[in-house]
Amino acid sequence: MSRQANGAEAEEQAQANANAKDAGFLFAQVRSTISNMPTNILFITTDQQHFSLLGVDNPHIKTPALDRLARQGALFRRAYCPNPTCTPTRASLITGQYPSSHGAWSLGTGLDAGALCVGDVFQKAGYDASLIGKAHFLPLGHDTTPGGFGLSVEAQPILRDLKYWREFHGPWYGFNHIELTRNHADESHVGQHYALWMEEKGLKNWRDYFVEPNAAGYGSTPCKEGTWKLPAEYHYTAWTGERTRARLEHCAARQQPFFLWSSYHDPHPPYLVPEPWASMYDPADMPIGKYTPGEMDDMPLAHRMVKDPKADFSIFKETPWGNHGYQHHICDEDRMRKQMAIYYGMMSFIDHEIGKTLDKLDELGLAKDTIVCFTTDHGHFLGHHGLTAKGGFHYEDLIRLPFIARWPGHIAPGTENHAIQSLVDMPTTFLSACGLDVPLRMQGVDQTAVWEGKKDKARDGAFIEFRHQPTVIHLRTYVNARYKLTIYRDSDEGELIDLETDPGELVNHWADPAYKDVKAELMAEMLNAELKREVMPRPRVAGA
Repeated sequence: MSRQANGAEAEEQAQANANAKDAGFLFAQVRSTISNMPTNILFITTDQQHFSLLGVDNPHIKTPALDRLARQGALFRRAYCPNPTCTPTRASLITGQYPSSHGAWSLGTGLDAGALCVGDVFQKAGYDASLIGKAHFLPLGHDTTPGGFGLSVEAQPILRDLKYWREFHGPWYGFNHIELTRNHADESHVGQHYALWMEEKGLKNWRDYFVEPNAAGYGSTPCKEGTWKLPAEYHYTAWTGERTRARLEHCAARQQPFFLWSSYHDPHPPYLVPEPWASMYDPADMPIGKYTPGEMDDMPLAHRMVKDPKADFSIFKETPWGNHGYQHHICDEDRMRKQMAIYYGMMSFIDHEIGKTLDKLDELGLAKDTIVCFTTDHGHFLGHHGLTAKGGFHYEDLIRLPFIARWPGHIAPGTENHAIQSLVDMPTTFLSACGLDVPLRMQGVDQTAVWEGKKDKARDGAFIEFRHQPTVIHLRTYVNARYKLTIYRDSDEGELIDLETDPGELVNHWADPAYKDVKAELMAEMLNAELKREVMPRPRVAGA
């Protein structure tokens, strides 16, 4: 090899080392000096975050802490949720099962109290298993699941029974320690450990900043946007960050390995946040999503109805409860920009707290032995395809996620990875990374070899489920490296999107003769993937 080539290689290596040093890690040195300490897991999530809300991709938003995390680890471009609503996906994150298997198949359902959760396995191995922030495993009402908790601890009146929360920190769904609050912004279902914290901080009149529950035990908050008068130091984002860091200190003092889920509540609507975050972004600069005229013409019925102000959505209502997303989506662009500016501010506030948590890991000497994984439970529409919030519309904006993983000595800093990830994989992957046995009933795949760069992929595609009502709203999506296929129960309609030629998802090829063979191949691939995710909760031990 020539001297010139050697020089270029040395210069390239020097730059790589400089980048790693900027991130706080010299990968080669960490790999050679990796300790024998147990691997910790710090799992950080947001709620309803569009995948574009990372500063590394988006010049309109400031997320310096998450940008730093991406430089120190890997940014995964093809991560998906198992369901684009909160309860089903969050239950998947602790059970490693799809909603159709763990039973919390929709909002307003509950996860069985007897479910085997990832924290149970970690605890048996001597780990501290803690959840700080939002849970949402139970409905705002009575939990009627077999072996359930009776009156939900995530509903009124228990939410504001502060005596109860002073005494209760677990065990709960595999966590030996919990600190919870349920609300978003000023919603009425506030209380739990967060309310106790506000009082301990001196905000005795915290109820003045939140909507009061109605006679049924909870009340809705108007769809609003703007500056919240609650001081930022009393906000639940500050609470989640502070209590996360306190738990890290607790585990460090005891020299106990940990599985810690730091679960932030925003940027989920209502679009409401205190200063200085409320005015951090100018609405005029917000790149809201757009509707392309005619793009819904070949889509299934609900898609076609959302832009029709005269459409009757009662045909989708089988129960007394509403259906997220199944209503008219008529967007006022000026208001959407104002909402988006607040949405960005909510995310930057979270990033600020995440930065302090990453600093705390360094301060406690825990960073080298800790996997830090960041993602969200599902995405969000801000005018994309003319839609708002969420629902049974499986565009990438809703089902694709921001996803970052840092694992010193295992994940090369500053890398990008396009292998498909599913949130249902997280329990399996976390346990495997810590050298622990994975329960047979978990349906996720082990992504550790992919994260370490030893395998190109661990799965061919991802499933996304959505079922808001018993029969009329029931669909399932399968997405692979190029295509996305969605089928609807008892319907001839469906979706086939070619993400390679149509990344904006404007053309449905379901009935396109030119895609007939592709559709057949995808159907077969989807059916095979369905068979592969079937659980075998116990091994065969005898011939008969």
